[in-house]
Amino acid sequence: MKTVLSIILTVFLFQNAAVSQLPHDTIKTALVIVDIQDFYFPGDGPGLVNAEAASLNAGEILRIFREKKQLVVHVRHKSGKGFGIHKNVAPLANEKVITKEEVNSFLGTDLLEYLKHNKINRLLVIGMQTQMCLEAAVRAGHDFGFECIVVQDACATRDLKYGGKTVKAENVHTAVLSTISEGGYGTVTDLGIFREDPDKFLFRELKKQ
Repeated sequence: MKTVLSIILTVFLFQNAAVSQLPHDTIKTALVIVDIQDFYFPGDGPGLVNAEAASLNAGEILRIFREKKQLVVHVRHKSGKGFGIHKNVAPLANEKVITKEEVNSFLGTDLLEYLKHNKINRLLVIGMQTQMCLEAAVRAGHDFGFECIVVQDACATRDLKYGGKTVKAENVHTAVLSTISEGGYGTVTDLGIFREDPDKFLFRELKKQ
């Protein structure tokens, strides 16, 4: 009898230990690619600083999400010329594509409904422009209760002018990302760190900064 109880206890402890070592299955992450469209590249528009490099980095992140069979959402802004999603992040037939008319990807679209339907609670957001549609998606996502992550070198922006002064794209980019991070709207990382351990960002709890 003692032997039987000992076996049962051993199995119970083993099962609980195994469960405790599993990734946090309550975390479901979606990749949201915001407005990486042709009009942000030379030829169809004025082009953004580092647009090509950012789109290639975004393409690598997209590949990782596909390999790990995680949800991908492409967001594009309605426009005339250059409306198409750039070839470096072109959607597959089975991937969700959302067309918006506002800066905020959630406004006037079914993005929130789609994410909730798929039980998503973490968003990895990349795209263009950093201070416009990218930032708006992160802030709105946070306000809707999603944990947000931004891969900073998979985003791009341009020089801005205000009050007779030019603010360089690098400074615009840095200011927005610092606001997202320091303001508690999300975690900011880069492709190198993401590439080292994608599962950390997809499935595991992140340490609070």
